Amino acid sequence: MQEFQEHDYSEKLNINIWKKLVIYMLSLKKQVIIGIVAVILLAVGDITFPLLNRWVIDEITKSVDAGTKLDLNYLKLFVAAFVTLSVFQGMFIYTFIKAAGTIEVELSYALRKAAFEKLQSLSFSYFNKTPIGWIMARVTSDAKRLSEIISWGLIDMSWGIMIMIGIVIVMFSINAKLALITLAVVPILVVISFVFRKLLLKLYRDVRKINSKITGSFNEGITGAKTSKTLVLEDKNLREFDRITNSMRTKSIRAAMISSLFFPLVLMFNFVGTALAIYYGGLTYLQGAISIGTLSLFISYSTQFFDPILQLARVLSELQQAQASAERIISLLEVEPEIVDREEVIAKYGDYLNPKRANWETINGDIEFDHVSFQYKNGERVLEDFNLKVKAGETIALVGETGAGKSTIVNLICRFFEPTAGKILIDGIDYKDRTVGWLHSNLGYVLQSPHLFSGTIMENIRYGRLDATDEEVMEAAKLVDAHEFIINAENGYQTEVGEGGGRLSTGQKQLISFARAILANPAIFLLDEATSSIDTETERKVQTAIHKLLEGRTSFIIAHRLSTIVNSDKIIVIKSGKIIEQGSHSQLINEKGYYYRLYTNQFIEEQTQKLGF
Repeated sequence: MQEFQEHDYSEKLNINIWKKLVIYMLSLKKQVIIGIVAVILLAVGDITFPLLNRWVIDEITKSVDAGTKLDLNYLKLFVAAFVTLSVFQGMFIYTFIKAAGTIEVELSYALRKAAFEKLQSLSFSYFNKTPIGWIMARVTSDAKRLSEIISWGLIDMSWGIMIMIGIVIVMFSINAKLALITLAVVPILVVISFVFRKLLLKLYRDVRKINSKITGSFNEGITGAKTSKTLVLEDKNLREFDRITNSMRTKSIRAAMISSLFFPLVLMFNFVGTALAIYYGGLTYLQGAISIGTLSLFISYSTQFFDPILQLARVLSELQQAQASAERIISLLEVEPEIVDREEVIAKYGDYLNPKRANWETINGDIEFDHVSFQYKNGERVLEDFNLKVKAGETIALVGETGAGKSTIVNLICRFFEPTAGKILIDGIDYKDRTVGWLHSNLGYVLQSPHLFSGTIMENIRYGRLDATDEEVMEAAKLVDAHEFIINAENGYQTEVGEGGGRLSTGQKQLISFARAILANPAIFLLDEATSSIDTETERKVQTAIHKLLEGRTSFIIAHRLSTIVNSDKIIVIKSGKIIEQGSHSQLINEKGYYYRLYTNQFIEEQTQKLGF
C-alpha cells in the first residue's frame, strides 16, 4: 500500500486556486450580483450622509454669520432626505445579508456535493492509502470555512473597495491637498498588510494541516475504541492526541497574536489619519480656504475611510485561512482516479453516475489471467507473469500464506486495481473494454469483516438491489438462514443495526452481508475469508447457503479454514505471487505437497482444540 503524503503548497497567494472555485459560484451569480449591487448602493449611501451633513452645516453657518433667521425648510428637507436614505440603507443591508447567507449555504452545498461525487468516482486504491480523517476534514470543516469566508468576505470587500473609491473621489474633488495629507498613511498600511498577509498565510495553513490529523485521531479513537481498551492503549492515545492538539494550540495562538497585532496597527494609523485631517483641515479652515461643513466632511471621511481598511484587513486575514482550506478542497476535487475507463467505453456503457444499462452485456463467467503482473506504485511486486483460466460456474479456492497474493488476485478481478502488465479477460474480452460500473454490478463481494450501513436490517439487505421488494429481501435472508434471527430481533426486519452494524454480532452481520450479496444476484462471487470470524454453528448455516448459491456461478474463495473449501472445483495454492499447486482437494492431498502439509497440520490443530488439549 502506498503511504499517504499531503501536498505541500506554496506560501504565496495562489490566484489559480481562487479561479478554480469560480465554477462553483456560477450557479450563484444571481445572488452574487444582488449582494454586490446592494453593498455598492449601501456604500453610496454611506458616502452621501457626510455630504448631507456638510450641506446643512454650511447652510446653518451661513445664516448664523449673516445674522439672518434660519430657514427651517432646509432642516425639513435635510430630515426628509436623512430618513429616506436611512430607510434605503436598511433595505440594502437586508438584501446583502440575505444574499450572503444564501451564497454561504449554497456554496457549502456545492463544494460538499462535488467532493462526495468525486469520492464516488475514485478508485479503491485512493481509500486504501488516504486517511479517513483527511477526507472528513475536507468535506466538513474546510468546506464550511471556505463558503463562510468567501460569501461574507466577497460582500465586505465589495463594500470596502467601493466606499474607499467613493471617498477618495469626493475628497480630491473638494480639496486635493487636504485629501493627500489625510491619506498619507495609506502606503504604510499597504506594506504592513503585505507583511502580515504572508505570515498569516503560512500559520493558518499549518493549523489546517494539524486539524486534519486531529480529525483522523478522533476517527481512529472512536472506531478503534474496543481495540484500544483491550490493549490498554488509552494513556498512549491520550498522550499522542495531547501532542497533536498542543501543536495546533501553539500555532493557533501564534496566528491569533499576529492577527491581533495587525488590527491595532491599522487602528493606530486610522487615528493618525484622522488627526492629520483635523490639524491641517483646521488650519485650512482658519485660513478661510474651506468651510466648517467641509472640515466636518473631511473629519467624517477620514474616519469612514479607515473603517473599510479595517474590514479589508479582517477579510484579508480570513482569506489566509480560506486559501489554506481552498487548496485542500481543490486537492481533493482534482484527484484523478487510478482506474479510469476509456472515452469510447464510457460513450457506449456510461459511467458510475450515468450508466447506460441497456448496453450492458450479461456475464457468462469465464475468467482468464493472461500473463498478469502487478506491483504497487511503491515498487512492491505481488504477481509476476500470472496465468489462470477459470470456466464459468467453477468455484476456485485461493490458498497460501499471508502476503502470497490471494487478496491481490481478488482485488484485480474486482478491478480495484489493474494489472501493470498482461490482461484479465471476462468471457474472452479484456475487462478494460467495459466499464468498472458494469463489472461491479455483476460482482458479489463478501468480506471477512462485513460492513453494514446505519439503518434497518431491511435497508441493509436491500442495498444489494435497491428496487427489490420486501418479499425478495426476506427470501434472500431465508436462503442464508438469517430469517430466523431477524424476525426474533426487537423490530424484525425494521431493527436498527447501529453504526457499522454495532448492535449485531459478527455472525449476524456476516449473514446479512451474504443476503445482500445474494439479492444482487451476481454472476461472480468473491468471498474473502468470509467465515473466519463466525462461530461454528453460524458457519455451518453459511456453508450450506454458499454451497447452494455458488452452483452455476463463478466464484473465488479465500479461506482461512481449509476444511471449508474441500468441495471447491479447483484449489489454487499461491506462494510469492505464483501458482505452485492446483487441483481438487483429493488430487492435492494425493500429491502430498505443500497443500497436503498445510491441510494436515490445520486438521491436527483443529482436532486437538476439540479434544481440549
